[in-house]
Order: sequence, then C-alpha cells, then structure tokens
Amino acid sequence: MLNPSRYNFKEIENKWQKFWRENNSFKVNTNSQRKKFYCLEMFPYPSGKIHMGHVRNYTIGDVLARYKNSKGFNVLHPMGWDSFGMPAENAARQNNLNPKDWTEQNIQTMKNQLKRLGLSIDWDREISTCSPEYYKHQQKIFLELYDKGLVYRKESYVNWDPIDKTVLANEQVIDGKGWRSGAVVQRKKLNQWFFKISKFSEELLDDLNKLDEWPSKVKTMQQNWIGKSFGCEIDFKIEGSNDIDKIKCYTTRPDTLFGFSFLALSVDHPVSKLYLKNDEFLKFREACSKTGTTEESIAQAEKIGFKTNLLAINPLDPNNKVPVYFANFVLMDYGFGAVFGCPAHDQRDFDFAKKYNLEIKTVVKPNDQDNNFKVNIEAYSGAGTLINSNFLNGLKVPEDSITATIKILEERKIGKQKINYRLKDWGISRQRYWGCPIPIAYNEKNEIVKIPLKNLPVKLPDKVNLNSKGNPLDFDDEWKNITIEGKKCTRETDTLDTFVDSSWYFLRFCSADSEKREFEENDINYWMPVDQYIGGVEHAILHLLYSRFFTRAISMDNS
Repeated sequence: MLNPSRYNFKEIENKWQKFWRENNSFKVNTNSQRKKFYCLEMFPYPSGKIHMGHVRNYTIGDVLARYKNSKGFNVLHPMGWDSFGMPAENAARQNNLNPKDWTEQNIQTMKNQLKRLGLSIDWDREISTCSPEYYKHQQKIFLELYDKGLVYRKESYVNWDPIDKTVLANEQVIDGKGWRSGAVVQRKKLNQWFFKISKFSEELLDDLNKLDEWPSKVKTMQQNWIGKSFGCEIDFKIEGSNDIDKIKCYTTRPDTLFGFSFLALSVDHPVSKLYLKNDEFLKFREACSKTGTTEESIAQAEKIGFKTNLLAINPLDPNNKVPVYFANFVLMDYGFGAVFGCPAHDQRDFDFAKKYNLEIKTVVKPNDQDNNFKVNIEAYSGAGTLINSNFLNGLKVPEDSITATIKILEERKIGKQKINYRLKDWGISRQRYWGCPIPIAYNEKNEIVKIPLKNLPVKLPDKVNLNSKGNPLDFDDEWKNITIEGKKCTRETDTLDTFVDSSWYFLRFCSADSEKREFEENDINYWMPVDQYIGGVEHAILHLLYSRFFTRAISMDNS
C-alpha cells in the first residue's frame, strides 16, 4: 500500500506538468498518414470555477485521448469556452463590470484549474466564442447562409417583459412572470431573425438512420422533436360571414370527423381580423397573450375559448354544423392555426368541451367493447373500431380508418393527404448586448444591407450602459450609425442566440489558427467527424440538432 507521506503530490504534479509544458507533449500531430482520433468534451461556459461535473467529463475524455495516443493515433483533444450569454451580462451589471472583463477573468481561472488537473489538451487550439477572432468567422457563415436563402427576418411572437423592456427566453418565464422584474409577461410581435431549419426536416430525420453509433435515446429525442406526422388538410365550409367561406385545418385523425363538435382557431388566425372591434374578443386575446409562446406553457394553461358567430360544416356530414371558437391552445405556426375538435378522443378537446358544454360524441370503441360504448370520464385515444360514423363504421382504428377517410376526402376534393413537422424555424435574435453581433444594417428605406466582408468582424462596443432598460445596443448611437458605400445605415442591434456559437465550434478546432477561413477543407476531411463526444443528454435536442443543421447548411451550395 502506498504510504501517503512518501508521495508529495505537489512536487510530482508540478514536475510532470512542467515537463509536458516544456516539451509540448500534447501538441497535435498532423501527420495525415496516421489514424486520427478526435475526442471532444462539450466546451464549458466560463462561469467562474470548475465544478465536479466538469472534472468528470474531462477526465473521461482525457483517459480516452491518452489511450488512443498510446496506440499510435493522432489525437485531437482541444478545449475552448462557450463565452457569450446572458449570465455574463447579468453578473457584469450586478458587479459594475464589463462582461468582457468578467468573462476573461473566469476563463483564466478555469484554464489554470484545468491545467492543474494535468489534462492532455493542446492549448494552442484554444478558442473562445466571445473573441472577435472567432465570431468574425461566425458572421461570415451567417452571411453565407443568408445568400443561400437560409436566413430571413419576419415578425414573430416573443415573451416580452414590459418592465425590463426585453425579450425573455421561455425558461425565464416563471409562473407567467419575468424571472427578474416579476412583471406579467406579454406576447408581443417583434421583427426576429430565423434560420430556415425546417427546410431540412425530412433530411435531418432520415439521416438519423446513418448515425449508427449515436445513443438510441438521443436519436429518439431528436425524432420526436422533429415530429413528423402523417395527416390530412381539410377545408371546412363556414356559415355566418360574407367575408370568409372556408377554413383550412390540419389533422392527424380525419377518421374521427363524425365526432366533430367544434372548430378552434388561434387568436392570430386571419379570421381574427373580423373581431378587432369586439371588446370581448380583445380582452380574450389579451388574456391569451399571458399564456406564453411554447407548446409546454400552452399545455399547462387552463383551456379557454371565445365563441364566434360562425359555424363550421362537417365535410362528411353537411347537417352537422358546429361552433367556431378562438382558443388559447391553438398555435398559429402549426398546421394552419386551426384545430377540429373531437372531444371523445382527445383529452384536450374533452376538457374544452366539458368547460363549454359541447357535444361529446363517441366514434371509436375499444376492441373489447360493443357498439354502445360511450366516453364519459375521459377521452379514449386508443385503437379499436369506428362506430357512429355512417359509411366509415367498422373500419379498424388506426390501421384502416385514417387511410380510408383521406381517400374519401380527396375524392370529394375537400381534403388531401399532408405530411407535417413539429420542427419550427430557429429564432436566432436576442435583444442582448453580450452576444455575437448580427452583420446586418438597414438603409434609410429600412432595407436590409449586408455588412461587407472586408468590414468583419462587427465588434461589440466596449462601453455600454448595462443598466438601461432593454437592449443596451439600442442606445449606443455612435456604434449604431454607420456608413456603407457612402450611404447612411443603422446597424442591427439584436445579437445571435448563443446556440449559434456552439453549432460549429467543433469545426473550428480543426483549423483553430486559420485567419482567412472558418476552417480548412483538408483539416475537416482529416479530423471530422468527432470520434467521441462527451456531455449531457440535455443537449440532445437543441445543440446536437442545430449542429447537424449547421454542417448540412454550410456544405450546401448556393443553387
């Protein structure tokens, strides 16, 4: 047994760390004739100090890196810092510091701690996402994707804090209130920048089958997030207004049409324009604005509706005319912002129907029940057989019923099969100071003007008033007002979501010293893909999905 008194860990560790440092022991060997091994741990946010979660991940990576190195592999085992983000801005505000100073102090502290751990890291490849040397390449990528038609700007609903006058992430809305100000959060429309990730929905889904060594749990989580569904779009004829004759709706369960008892619309549906002078509707819409913008917040909220004077006609039963509601659980950006309600076979619809005393008509019976089966206490959403459905009676649910119903709707030219995806375009605008500036400006006609490549990087101003309400960049006229090719322009003051920073950093590690390019083709062809990626499963959806999108989008040609 080792006698602790004979082991001077300070002396031994200092000796070998000095040896490794002086001999560049962990310098990456770039001899392309040898096999490679790219070992990467998810790079940390420089919060101030290394914690045991960091130690665990980096020790796992270090063991793998050292093992592969001993087997004759060229090992790429780099380290960097995911250093933009709101925590730095908040800490700087609280401590009367510049976010840059706070972040750099933390990086130095954590870097020294990692070095003392003796990790086999090539520090010559260190990157930091808040460094202009890093984000100038990110701004170039943004402009490249813009030229490919994968970046656009539009009005979109956000969580708005009326006290701090800023947009809040969904995670920052607690019980309907801003996490810092305590103000009741509002839904507000703002111009936002988006990446067109939805364009790649099918590709991102199909390519999961090629990721043989990815954990099945991660692939399942991404599959569910992309949310491919097979259904049908249906045209419902409308009575009660000369301004609208039909409403289009998407559903995955057209076979339950004979259980139809209401049509629910988003408060942002075009039909809402008919009610803008209705005080009760305006109050209802205001109440909906406090629900939040995510599916999760909507699912947790009490289901409420506003009854219109419109009636929707069942396309399979013209005698079945049901009320049209605006409802707080319908999202405008899914399907067509309209949902047909079948309370007997959907719990959300069931709860809504109970609240407003709407008919609950059973049209699916379980296989172990007879045709007298009725839904009473809760919705039935399982398999079975269609009943009370006229010419559809007896069809097996779901294996026969959905296909047969879609065929009938298509023959009658009142519906057609449609594939839908849950995945939405990625909103990348943040009304924050401490983030990568978006390389866009606007001329005096408010037209979009790209910042010329020769003017990159667009750097953040060093001195800003972090105590101002809203985005500090909005108040920096000297930084905002610029001239491009002799014309007056105003910079975009939104910064990029920090998930953009981490969506391509693994590529940058391959060519960390390249000044002209984001990465060199030869380096990428040699080192990629990452052989072992180490981190938490909580990043399975956003970070890993965004990274897959980024690599595909970057490689896509302009055509």
